[in-house]
Amino acid sequence: MSAHRGTFRGHATGFIGPAVLLTLLLTAACAPSRDYSAGGVADFSKIQATEVFAAGYSGVSEKYIDRISVGEIAIEGIRGLAAIDPDLSVVREDLGQGPMVTLSAAGRRLVRLPAPGDDDVDGWANLTADISMAARNASEDLRAADMETIYEAVFDGVLSNLDIFSRYAGAEEARFNRGKREGFGGIGIRYRIKEGIPVLTDIQPQTPAERAGLRKGDQLTHADGVALKNLDRREISKKLRGPTHTRIELTFVRPGQSEPMTVAMDRAHIFPVTITKKIDDGIVYLKLKSFNQDTARSLAEKLENASQTLGEDMKGLVLDLRGNPGGLLKQSVKVADLLLTQGRIISTRGRHEDSIHRYEAGGRDLAHGLPVVVLVDGKSASAAEIVAAALQDRDRAVVIGTSSFGKGSVQTVLRLPNDGEITLTWSRLVAPSGYIFHGLGIRPVICTSGAKEAAQEVIRKALNNRSETEATFVAWRKPGLQDEDKRARLRASCPSRRRTDDLDNQIARQLINNPALYARALTITSATHEARY
Repeated sequence: MSAHRGTFRGHATGFIGPAVLLTLLLTAACAPSRDYSAGGVADFSKIQATEVFAAGYSGVSEKYIDRISVGEIAIEGIRGLAAIDPDLSVVREDLGQGPMVTLSAAGRRLVRLPAPGDDDVDGWANLTADISMAARNASEDLRAADMETIYEAVFDGVLSNLDIFSRYAGAEEARFNRGKREGFGGIGIRYRIKEGIPVLTDIQPQTPAERAGLRKGDQLTHADGVALKNLDRREISKKLRGPTHTRIELTFVRPGQSEPMTVAMDRAHIFPVTITKKIDDGIVYLKLKSFNQDTARSLAEKLENASQTLGEDMKGLVLDLRGNPGGLLKQSVKVADLLLTQGRIISTRGRHEDSIHRYEAGGRDLAHGLPVVVLVDGKSASAAEIVAAALQDRDRAVVIGTSSFGKGSVQTVLRLPNDGEITLTWSRLVAPSGYIFHGLGIRPVICTSGAKEAAQEVIRKALNNRSETEATFVAWRKPGLQDEDKRARLRASCPSRRRTDDLDNQIARQLINNPALYARALTITSATHEARY
């Protein structure tokens, strides 16, 4: 177990017998790229497939939050081939000669092979490749499927039986996902498509696009001489993105000008923008859309700039996490650390030793002790819930809104040899006060679910119902709370909803502008948790 300071950062046409299958497999092992058109297994590399299956099976068996044998994983994976050809079925059975795995199509047996030991990764990876080859030999649908389609079917079969947050992404989707998390080579623009043409809606500061003089409203017509009209967003992004420091030439038309213009620029490392800032009457509003590698740095920069601009006129901070689906764990820890001076931020508990951590605050508060209000709703999840739980349990913020989503699990990413990746649940999140909020969520002090009254009345009701709210928090924060019915009743005390109107912001303003009200709201939770830091 390790402690970290807050400064780190898824139609059978014939039968294939075992003897024929063995011949095919031996040949494939020697020359994986040969055309096996006579046997119906063209373009299938057993060596490559086995390597990918082994990496996936090994990662899942070692790191998934619950113990599951390689045999269980592989059988569900092989059954996933039915997603390509529904006539295929796989059973694992003991016929008196040891466990066997049988592949059938429409009730007709295609092949039966000995099952490896339950934890034999290489054996099950080989068996999956063997059965995939047999299935391709017998099924037109499988023969028409490329390798990526087979990988997707197998790993979807594996992961669909685990939990809703574990998933597989093929190579192209995985590259896109990595770009969202880690940034990508690009030029720093956002656009919408109007009449088939990408029109710029935002230019990120200090990016190639800004330095090249691009403006909002510019209509992109060509990238490196290739017309962009009527391309979908993914195709356009593939044209605009590329390795950092590579050159791109853009042709665009600027409103009010008749002639197209062309500019050239070098791509740079771009992080998608996750935070927007607004200042109103001394209150700083920061809207966090998600958490990527740049979120904490961006928040610190915006908060420090606001503090310098406002000086002693700064009244407080509103962190709007509504609709935020989460993102990187360590970024959420860094964000919470920017507002905490000490104590526990979050803990993680899993089966794998590397999934067990305690994250501690590092000793700085960029809001300088001023009031902080956090807004959450039914779409606030994962990393957003980490921030809300940490600031609430450390008595640093008043949380307003509805019960959050309740995704209190952590996923690790397993990169596979085919450049695809498995996102796998491997630990649970534990709030500073000791409760696991997976399936429960974060409970706001001032609940606005279904509220129709004015902000002042919502605040009055919440403060007048203090004893009831405190009792709810005491029950909410019990570490051993596993009773699903009780958890559901607790969530029903402030039903999870999507919030988009301005009521939450109005309540936040009134609390920040009235220190006595803010203090009363803050003490509702401070008196109800045990010291588990």
